[in-house]
Amino acid sequence: MATAWNPRALPHWLKLVSVPIRWHVEPIVSPQFTFFGYYTAAYECRASSNGNTEKERTLAMIKPDGVVGNYSEAIRKVVVDSGFSICKEMTIQLDEDRASIFYSEHSSKSFFSSLIRYMTSGPVLVMVLEKDNAITDWRTLIGPTDASKAKITHPHSIRAMCGQDSQRNCVHGSDSLQSAEREISFFFDDKYSCETVTIHDEL
Repeated sequence: MATAWNPRALPHWLKLVSVPIRWHVEPIVSPQFTFFGYYTAAYECRASSNGNTEKERTLAMIKPDGVVGNYSEAIRKVVVDSGFSICKEMTIQLDEDRASIFYSEHSSKSFFSSLIRYMTSGPVLVMVLEKDNAITDWRTLIGPTDASKAKITHPHSIRAMCGQDSQRNCVHGSDSLQSAEREISFFFDDKYSCETVTIHDEL
């Protein structure tokens, strides 16, 4: 059972740089959604802030245990309050084929079948986050891969609050610029086909 969300931990996260954000939300219409079992919501969110400097982008995913456990809104609040702009987001149900492609580098590992069952057990919320140093800052917020260890070493991280173990760890974050580009394209860009292999080091 996932650890209950602890609102007292939020001030620790909010020490990161924050920027004022004004939201403008529009529906996304894209033919690539036909690759998924279904999608429940898709939005493009533009955040307005001062400055025109191009920011770094990363892919964030709230996994089935996070969505079903009703952590999505609390996590989104932490995202925004930590200075990220949510450029795009959608809630979808991954089918077995798409989940297998996303995690294809783990296909030879013993936990692959259970991973796919987990990732297709409920909807996921995927977001494109943008800010300076987005990849590192998001991975700092979510904490270590193994949520059971994160509860000890990084007790204020998202995974410590919401996750259970190294697989049911509530959230995902791209681990490099290359991974971010490919993972964002996997969900939001038609230029990568359904045969694309997404490269990332962790679950």
